[in-house]
Amino acid sequence: MSTRVFLVRHGATGLAGEDRFAGTIDVALSDLGSEQVRRLSRRLAPLEFAAVYASPLGRTMETARILAEPRGLPVIPRDGLREISHGHWEGMTRAEVERKYREEYAHWVRDPYTFAPAGGETGLAVTARALLALLEIVAAHPDQHVLVVSHKATVRLLVSALLGLDPRLYRDHLDQSPGALNIIDFKDSMHARLTLFNDTSHDAEAGLAIPAPPCADLSKWWDSPTGSERGGRPRRESPPPNAS
Repeated sequence: MSTRVFLVRHGATGLAGEDRFAGTIDVALSDLGSEQVRRLSRRLAPLEFAAVYASPLGRTMETARILAEPRGLPVIPRDGLREISHGHWEGMTRAEVERKYREEYAHWVRDPYTFAPAGGETGLAVTARALLALLEIVAAHPDQHVLVVSHKATVRLLVSALLGLDPRLYRDHLDQSPGALNIIDFKDSMHARLTLFNDTSHDAEAGLAIPAPPCADLSKWWDSPTGSERGGRPRRESPPPNAS
């Protein structure tokens, strides 16, 4: 068996660039986001897909419908693919959260995998539901190509789980641009290979093929002169040998 999963992050939304926690907020694609997905659809036009799956949120369903429409395929919603919930931080900017929930925010920065803000989800909880959903999709489509549309954090957590990366560092070491394409080849449910990651070459026609350099984008690790967020952990050049 060999299943090829085309894992897509939804296109840009109206909240793009606002540095805002918006995991469960149901926002639509912006005009730019819709165009990003249409360009991806044209790129994928020569390929045949057995099915199209998506997180049930509006931005992912809209992305999936644009990709599925030329093939006459229905979009199958899968709740396990939805974005991480930030609980009572939802809708707030990072600056607002850092000011209002300083201690909670500092704890989350140190370990977003096992800690969550009140009412929210840990990265571990997201991984558990999203990985189960993805492996069920793989099992249902042996020797086929499938499209799966999800979200920034969810995609990065899935990649971390499949590749055995330290999941506590998913925010720091992995990026995912709006409308990005990832390809994961599954020999079986236990053996996966990441063939393509965060690819936006379909944006070449708009002069946007190369992703922008890393920026803060809800993680100040890259921009900090000491490699750490306020109250967070120092930067590590590589995961510790006993990372879980």
